[in-house]
Amino acid sequence: MAPLDAAAAPSWLKPLLENVGDVPRAYRERVPASMLAAISAASSSAARTGAKRDAAVLVLFSGPFDSSSEDPSGAPPPEADLLVTVRASTLRQHAGQAAFPGGAADPGDGGPVGTALREAREETGIDLTRLQPLITLERMFIPPSGFHVVPVLAYSPDPGPVGVVDESETALVARVPVRAFINPENRLMVYRKENTSRFAGPAFLLNQMLVWGFTGQVISAILDVAGWAEPWDSDDVRELDAAMALVGGASDYRESQQ
Repeated sequence: MAPLDAAAAPSWLKPLLENVGDVPRAYRERVPASMLAAISAASSSAARTGAKRDAAVLVLFSGPFDSSSEDPSGAPPPEADLLVTVRASTLRQHAGQAAFPGGAADPGDGGPVGTALREAREETGIDLTRLQPLITLERMFIPPSGFHVVPVLAYSPDPGPVGVVDESETALVARVPVRAFINPENRLMVYRKENTSRFAGPAFLLNQMLVWGFTGQVISAILDVAGWAEPWDSDDVRELDAAMALVGGASDYRESQQ
């Protein structure tokens, strides 16, 4: 397993890495105080009762190390992308959701980096020798599943072919251009109508997926911290099912990309 090495990042990722400690703050900024308190209480309860479960996800950026098309504004190059999956609709937890590759820790993982890499290989078939883990983010608690999740930032100049390995776990694997997440036209807020206290979180409406929930919040926080975010309409608030109905079948972000 490759050790963490933030120095291996390309220059266009430096703004994120230099301010990575601010990601948790940016993540929490869009969560109401009442919900933050509920999340904190649920996290403490899980730890106290022994129900705490550790997990990790791989936040893999790919793109050129030296970019001739580097944007003077600091935006990532057009070739830069982010590895995202869509979970199978038959799974018990987070079914059908867009997510970073990742999952629960196994005893032999040796920590969150090992967990994130193992899960990414199992879900996407990625060649782990083609990527470099850079840094880990602060652990975050996800109440619906009870997981304490550590995002592991990583970089690859070229991750090679990726695709669905097990259709019972993963419906889609895609390398999504980072600029698709930055594009204000793709951004909105979504909420779940069954929630008694309505909380709308940042989401991204792409051709083959709606990225929302934990994954959407992390990506939104990353864009803010890296200085990549452009002004967008955060007053565009949609109910989750209505937003999902807008997802099309265009082929911009296909699995098994080379």
